[in-house]
Amino acid sequence: MKAIKKINNNVALCVDSNGQELIAFGKGIGFPSMPCEITPAQISMTFYRIDKPFYEMIRELPEKVLETSALIVQKARRTLDSDLNPNLVISLADHINFAIIRMEKYQDIKFPFSFDVEQLYPKETQLGRYAVELVEKNLGAALPPGEVTTIALHFINAEGERRQVKNGAETEKLIEAAARTIENRFSVKIDRASFSYNRFAMHLRYYMKRVRDNEQFHDDNQLLAATLSETYPEARVCAQEIARIIARGEEAETPEDEILYLMIHIQRILQNNRA
Repeated sequence: MKAIKKINNNVALCVDSNGQELIAFGKGIGFPSMPCEITPAQISMTFYRIDKPFYEMIRELPEKVLETSALIVQKARRTLDSDLNPNLVISLADHINFAIIRMEKYQDIKFPFSFDVEQLYPKETQLGRYAVELVEKNLGAALPPGEVTTIALHFINAEGERRQVKNGAETEKLIEAAARTIENRFSVKIDRASFSYNRFAMHLRYYMKRVRDNEQFHDDNQLLAATLSETYPEARVCAQEIARIIARGEEAETPEDEILYLMIHIQRILQNNRA
């Protein structure tokens, strides 16, 4: 196998004997000058079909967070009887990294555990518990109990992303309307190929799926919502406008938790545009 691009010291972009690109994990495989040949003994894990917009995100994530996410996804592959979205390892690492930062900044925030998710998705919830335990063991960060649920949702969404999504055309129209709302309000042009936009679209796509499947859940994030609303008032107004668009399209009210997550995604898109 040939390593063609270093991502970090222990991760490289490679090409296998069939000419397919993959992300390979292995201690020290990013050290040699690229391109170079690497042996199977040097590789601990491989991930195929990761979308190119995610490559740069890998560079930005701390190595230990990325490696911990890879171990969690490796266990999920063995546990779930489903073809997981290949981008899960990156999106989960990004979530874990953000959760650690959020925990350090908002230490008094509480995330009540959602029993609805546990009842609907017991395997994914158990994986969420495993992930929280591994994060504490490998990264020294004791995430709040509510992260069991939010991480479980990553597995639920990653399973759904590999299945045919019903009402796909209507969903994509609503996502495009939401993107145009951000562009018009903030006078920006969103790169539809960027990681931040794809993360935003993914969130909307599977929020609407949960609405249709009647699988919504509610946590009490009032303190975090109030803090972020005060810090980013324009993002909140924009999130509320998008919530009204979705409510009209899906004939269902958007709960306050979803408005909070929309605010976070909107602010990330704006920050990436400024960068």
